[in-house]
Amino acid sequence: MTNLLILMTHPEPIRRQYYDFLRANFPELEVNVVDHHSKVGPYIGSAEILLTYGNMMADHVLQEGPNVKWIHTLTTGTDGFEKLPSLRPEILLTSTRGIYGPAMSEAALMAMLALSRNLPTTMRNQEQHVWERPRVTLLDGKTVGIFSLGLIGAALVPKCKVMGMKVIGVDPLQPSVPAADRVLGWDEGMRAVAEMDYIVSFIPSMPQTRGSLDRKFFAKMKPTGYFINLGRGDVVDEGALLDALREKRIAGAALDVFSPEPLPSDHPYWTLSNVIITPHLGGVFDDSPKRAMPIVEENVRRYLAGDFENMINRVKH
Repeated sequence: MTNLLILMTHPEPIRRQYYDFLRANFPELEVNVVDHHSKVGPYIGSAEILLTYGNMMADHVLQEGPNVKWIHTLTTGTDGFEKLPSLRPEILLTSTRGIYGPAMSEAALMAMLALSRNLPTTMRNQEQHVWERPRVTLLDGKTVGIFSLGLIGAALVPKCKVMGMKVIGVDPLQPSVPAADRVLGWDEGMRAVAEMDYIVSFIPSMPQTRGSLDRKFFAKMKPTGYFINLGRGDVVDEGALLDALREKRIAGAALDVFSPEPLPSDHPYWTLSNVIITPHLGGVFDDSPKRAMPIVEENVRRYLAGDFENMINRVKH
């Protein structure tokens, strides 16, 4: 028997979908499931396969799992694993890249609409039974800058066009995205920040991107501009963003990702009236297991057949 361990902090019904599917389709697997990395003890020593998320992992899992040969992450990015000191070079690493474009682009639209319609003020007024019309702006006619045009960023482009927005894509590889008005490299994109009414970051966490959205970046933004981060928290110079928000040098922000996570309860972001905070919900949606399962299933089949080279979304580390 090949031992597979599911490490997932999601609610039990979601964990159960993966567990039941794997048990039903792969009788040659011994499948176990835990809801926190502190509970892997009884299973990790014999586990050969890990099915999990990077932000749910801890380095001790790999330290205690000498037999782990393959990790499949149920996210697009794999930076949560690549930062682990005990990630051995011989461990196969695969991702679920390709299913999150709809969810992440809808999250970006939700954030832009909430900011433009001043939803935080309206909700606070509702709690206090206050009838007051806040300032409201339109997305129609505005310019959005989308930083990183992978599958997720590219999925947002046509949805912004439907809303009547001008779209500037920023990506060092300058991929072809026909619906975008312009696609710029990194340096050109940084110079174009002053044109953007909304900036949506899907920038992944890499050594060259961490802290790259710094004081110079936020200083270039319009005072009426909004910043939305759905990529990774550590690409932002937190002090620079906090100062820009506190001093009203930008209009506001919608933040879904942070460094560290969870966001500490005493963090200044919680107290800012021009900030919307969501708990890393960008890629979360009700039928994500259904959409992820074909990739998981095919990779399990290939792994068990020894076809390691052709596993889907294999990541070099």
